[in-house]
Amino acid sequence: MRVTAQVQAATREKIREVARQLFASQGFHATTTREIARAAGLATGTMFNYFTSKEAIVGSLAAEALAEVRTHFDPGNGGSSFEEALFAFIAAGLRKLKPLRKHLPALLGTMLSPACIKVDEEISYLRASHLEVVADLANRHGVGELPAMAEQMYWSLYTGLLLFWANDTSPRQEDTLALLDGSLEMFASWVLSKQRQKE
Repeated sequence: MRVTAQVQAATREKIREVARQLFASQGFHATTTREIARAAGLATGTMFNYFTSKEAIVGSLAAEALAEVRTHFDPGNGGSSFEEALFAFIAAGLRKLKPLRKHLPALLGTMLSPACIKVDEEISYLRASHLEVVADLANRHGVGELPAMAEQMYWSLYTGLLLFWANDTSPRQEDTLALLDGSLEMFASWVLSKQRQKE
């Protein structure tokens, strides 16, 4: 029997929803793929037709949350400087990722890692679309086109920040906001100094 695209999409969403609930109640590491498949009404092997791993499920949930940020983030209201606009964009993403905060280290150690070579298609899209917003903010604030090295540096800072945030126990994650502020100040200064060297 042939499975329609609509049935595939519904099954994929069921897996994501079941996994979200299990991760929230049991934790990421305590939840097995077998439990996710059983709760979704699937054979374990069938689940792997939709997601290659638990990390891929978290990646899909993170991609969905960050897609909402891109949809609702107004780059024109992000701030008067490149640094302020980046801060507003990243802070909006942290708010959307908050339900997944405890599960991000598993994702950051694998699929979102700057050193990761083989990346799931959804994660690859997440990274590319996130970097498109950063490039757009750079253009809007007169920074110009970001060189590849700047994109790599930014992604390393961003994923490092997410990992720090996932483990931050300070009140209202104030330490993360301080790290974000300092990191973006350094990054923006470096990018602007490179731009001045070109002129």
